[in-house]
Amino acid sequence: MDLPLERIVRALRTAGCVYAEDEAAILLEAARSPAELDGMLARRVAGLPLEHLVGWAQFHGMRMAVAPGVFVPRLRTEFLVGEAAQILREVVGTPRSGLPQAAPGAAVVLDLCCGSGAVGAALARDIDGLVVHAADIDPAAVACAAENLAAYGGKAYCGDLFDAIPPALRGHFDVIAANAPYVPTDAIAYMPPEARLFEPDAALNGGVDGLDIQRRIAAAAAGWLRPGGFLLVETSVRQSHASAAIMEGHGFSAGIRHSEELDGTVVVGRLGAPVSFP
Repeated sequence: MDLPLERIVRALRTAGCVYAEDEAAILLEAARSPAELDGMLARRVAGLPLEHLVGWAQFHGMRMAVAPGVFVPRLRTEFLVGEAAQILREVVGTPRSGLPQAAPGAAVVLDLCCGSGAVGAALARDIDGLVVHAADIDPAAVACAAENLAAYGGKAYCGDLFDAIPPALRGHFDVIAANAPYVPTDAIAYMPPEARLFEPDAALNGGVDGLDIQRRIAAAAAGWLRPGGFLLVETSVRQSHASAAIMEGHGFSAGIRHSEELDGTVVVGRLGAPVSFP
């Protein structure tokens, strides 16, 4: 390559990239020619997200396909995956039959507001036999989700929340995991440029208090879950008690989980049973 590693790192660091060395290595791997590398570097320095440049994002030890304009999965959302996986391993598993596209006894998960489908794909890799469905309102995101879920037989649908899901799946989900937008509208202007300029508003904007989409999900989720099923939503520490109250107002028992390591916060709701599990 015409551009040595040191020059790439220097250009990225000057542009404010915190992990300049790591990003330089990724760009060098992705570029197929010196000219392409030069162009990718220029676009990254101009602010385009690295993931949109190379076509993938690192998440939960996996490379998730991410197209330009699609929400990039965050490290904190790995906590949502971990909480859902724990529930699936330790609580879910009662043999059942008659589930659409599922073997008897298979657990069924919905990755709602799925973006690239990173949560669903990570769970499908970690949990043997898991049946995953995913939905998002953004067609570009759904195309990425379909690609990321294909290896696990997962399905991705485009539409507004539960309107996207085949009616035959009502009452069949063990877990609904939602990384719904929860940024208050007025706070979007203060987000990093990579997010507010290059990711869709629908993936970020949660309304005046950031919780409008969570309210809609909680209001409808019970009809899509089996008895004793779980609803998990990512939220912020500041919003977590309000998120839990929303769930409780719709018949869920709710608990708040937080990871200091990942800076992730998840509210776990359960239908018809205490939220505590081993």
